[in-house]
Amino acid sequence: MEHVRIIAPSEDKAVFVNRRNFHSINVQIVFNAACKIVDIVAKWPGSTHDAKMLSESGIRQLFERRYVPANCHLLGDSGYPCKPWLLTPYLQPRQGPQLNYNRAHKTTRAVVERGIGQLKRRFHVLHREVRLRPEKVSKVIIACAILHNICKVRQIAEPLEDGDEDEDNDEDGGEEDIYIPQGNLAQSGLPYRANFTNLHFRDADGAGAADGNGV
Repeated sequence: MEHVRIIAPSEDKAVFVNRRNFHSINVQIVFNAACKIVDIVAKWPGSTHDAKMLSESGIRQLFERRYVPANCHLLGDSGYPCKPWLLTPYLQPRQGPQLNYNRAHKTTRAVVERGIGQLKRRFHVLHREVRLRPEKVSKVIIACAILHNICKVRQIAEPLEDGDEDEDNDEDGGEEDIYIPQGNLAQSGLPYRANFTNLHFRDADGAGAADGNGV
């Protein structure tokens, strides 16, 4: 997830205030291992919980209706429910497979931070407050995502670091949200995750989570 800062809208101001107390669009974004965007939703107000966004998204339908191959997984942080197709970290991992799993999970999900960093270096409009109506901001975000992928396909180098730190990056240093089970978002993937962990991470060099995309 990534929050793109916006000016306070003329209507429904409160729902756009996120947990870091600024107005934003909460963006659900999925990267593959090459930092290419494979799915993006950029329409929800900043106060919307990540799990809520996922529950209403098309990518959830693709996985749960089994349009995506069974051995493909998304990797998400603890703000998401654990599902057979969405692997989340252990909150209190035990020594051994669980700790190995968490280490691999963190390393693999680092692609999200890299991908967001690349996207924002290409398009500085996403770095600071976008002074447009929320509907237009959503279109700007989607346009930037499409152009980012075109740059990837054409191997256009990203801009060099310019020292413009992104203080609002929810992936970098922010307090991680914790998922609280609710309704049909129950953590049905916990038994699957346990089996997956024991199968792939018995040894410290296990790399089973490396096949996933990050959200």
